[in-house]
Amino acid sequence: MGLMAVALMAMAATTAQAQASLQARLVARPLTPGDISTYKLPASTETSGGLTTVGVGTPVYLEVDVANTIPAADITGVNWVLTSKPLGSAAALTASPLGTNVPVYEPSDRLIYQVAGGAAGRMVLRPDMANLPAGVQDQYTVTATITTASEGITNVSLTITAGTYVGISTCFFCHSGSQELPAYDDKSSWQTTAHSMIFTEGINGVLGHYSQSCLQCHTVGYDTNPSSTNDNGFYAVMLQTGWTFPTNLVPSNWTNMQANYPSLANLANIQCENCHGPGSEHFYSMGNTNLISHTVFSGDCNQCHDAPTHHVKGTEWYNSKHAVTTTDPAGSAGCVICHTAYGFIARISGGPTNLAYAPIGCQTCHEPHGQTIPTNNPHLLRTLANVTLMDGTTVTNAGEGLLCMECHHARQNAATYASTSAGSSHFGPHEGPQADMLEGVNGYTYGLAIPSSAHRDSVTNACITCHMQATASTDPTFLLAGGHTWNMSCSNGGTNYEMVAACAQCHGPITTFNFPREDYDGDGVIEGVQTEVQNLLNDLGALLPPVGQPKSSLSIDSTWTQPQLEAAYNYLMVQKDGSLGVHNVAYTVGLLKASIANLTGGANVSALPASWQIQYFGSTTNAAAAPYADPTGDGVPNWLKYALGLNPNVAGETLTNGVVLANVTALGGATNTVHIYTAAEVVFDTQTNETYQIQAISSLNGGWQNVGSPIQGTGASISYLTSTRQNAQQFYRVVHTP
Repeated sequence: MGLMAVALMAMAATTAQAQASLQARLVARPLTPGDISTYKLPASTETSGGLTTVGVGTPVYLEVDVANTIPAADITGVNWVLTSKPLGSAAALTASPLGTNVPVYEPSDRLIYQVAGGAAGRMVLRPDMANLPAGVQDQYTVTATITTASEGITNVSLTITAGTYVGISTCFFCHSGSQELPAYDDKSSWQTTAHSMIFTEGINGVLGHYSQSCLQCHTVGYDTNPSSTNDNGFYAVMLQTGWTFPTNLVPSNWTNMQANYPSLANLANIQCENCHGPGSEHFYSMGNTNLISHTVFSGDCNQCHDAPTHHVKGTEWYNSKHAVTTTDPAGSAGCVICHTAYGFIARISGGPTNLAYAPIGCQTCHEPHGQTIPTNNPHLLRTLANVTLMDGTTVTNAGEGLLCMECHHARQNAATYASTSAGSSHFGPHEGPQADMLEGVNGYTYGLAIPSSAHRDSVTNACITCHMQATASTDPTFLLAGGHTWNMSCSNGGTNYEMVAACAQCHGPITTFNFPREDYDGDGVIEGVQTEVQNLLNDLGALLPPVGQPKSSLSIDSTWTQPQLEAAYNYLMVQKDGSLGVHNVAYTVGLLKASIANLTGGANVSALPASWQIQYFGSTTNAAAAPYADPTGDGVPNWLKYALGLNPNVAGETLTNGVVLANVTALGGATNTVHIYTAAEVVFDTQTNETYQIQAISSLNGGWQNVGSPIQGTGASISYLTSTRQNAQQFYRVVHTP
């Protein structure tokens, strides 16, 4: 073998090695109105959907990305070449207006990629020719060479198709359900969407405020840059025909345009080419799919929907966890069906599993064509079919939240899985069992009837009602919570805000999810719901290996017993649900208490921390460790001593006035005297539509006196403690008013 051949083989090996380590790619970066505002680009900067099929004169923002594990200083150069273009084209690569403060576009990609070489990693191409005679090369190919100090050299390429806009009538020539092409019937479904009539309703005055600035998104190819006036888009044809935006928005405007400017009306409203790029090359090639763009990445939608402060659905999505789904699930048939856009769409549409990666974006949940979408689905959700959970429960009452439940449910049937599976680090209900929790099903119930809260029946659209609350642009939660962020809380300016408006419709003027209801953990103190549930989680966690130790997560292995695994399933279901009882407090508390009772033989059902019981009594099953036990006989039960930080095995001194004295060591070593006065606990059942007043009297021949303020019923038992230290005897009653 000659020296030249050996050298070429070595170069090829080096290039392949560099490509693998750099993970280099050349992409067309989207650029949204939100980007232009956020990164302070000139207002005249043109937007882009990141498509590789573009109109003549339209900028393509080219970007070379490499793995962000590569030190920036290791990248020594990026060399750009326009390796092919149509004969006679004068197009050239020019400097990009995107500065080094502008990151890689997709939030999920930012976890993996960085722009190679800073400003050197970006260029702009404006194609200048299209619609060439058949057989003449009409595409542009760009190649970038990345040179590194330690990872070698590699090349990446991208092909751009330039075209002109043809309008809806040409698209419908094929995509209208003809007998020849029945599978391409997009016409009838598209005509039911809001996209198909947005311009029509705008100039007819249906939308209220409407102006010419709206046309950039509401028409096809509206680009005012002089280089784009040959793209046959709406702006170019508007100049050719002399049409002007109407002064008065009246119902006859659209009819007049159709009659007097039919070529312009053909490019009005949001059509196929807004999302797929100009269709001339695709059409003239008799449908060559390589000459039209198709993407499920967010830039295509966000070229319009990321435009604060009025068009913010895409902007909100940037702040969601959906936007940062990682590439890890790609290639796994079991994961992609929920964790990638391609995989989910394929599952819902009934197609073969698609193992490719794309984050959970707009097109994942919405079908922009409107295909097979019922008329009661104005948001074009991909499916509103009933969802069957893994235990066989069919959910029919979740409204638009049914779409969320397609993925947000446990991947196991708890009844069989928890009682038969071996312990391992993968044990549990998988992530996101919110549908099961909301419906109050598919926990491990030990054969008990665990009650469920009313959310599943009273919240019309389930997840959507609470997680997608609208926020005003003046609200501190704007773009950070609610809407398409799906966040229920956020931090802004150092202050945490919780989206409780939807809750307040039923629960009254609350300011936090963690509002008090009952003493679920049995420690004698009524705390917030989430605090009570967290205490129960802590108690259950202390009963699981290593027993007696507090923990925030479980390390499950093959040594765990079946009862421990059954309890661990419920622990993980509550933990992974993430709401700490808010989704379904009755079911959450029921599962945790049932698990605690099963592990302790019922002795700890009121749930003092197991670690505390073990510390003082050696076991959670010791009768003296029960919450209401009084092992010293001083009249102070364990739950109260736990709440006060006292040693339950040290008796206080009972005095004649009902006072118990106990010496405890305070922080810093000082000894203090604690006075524990006797009190009465009044417990009564309530209904939500009634108000209750506790009253007291020291002698039955006297007059009743109100104790405290009126109490609004919650539908559950309420515990009220009141001091008795000033009275030798006291009688109590509870009166109520509807």
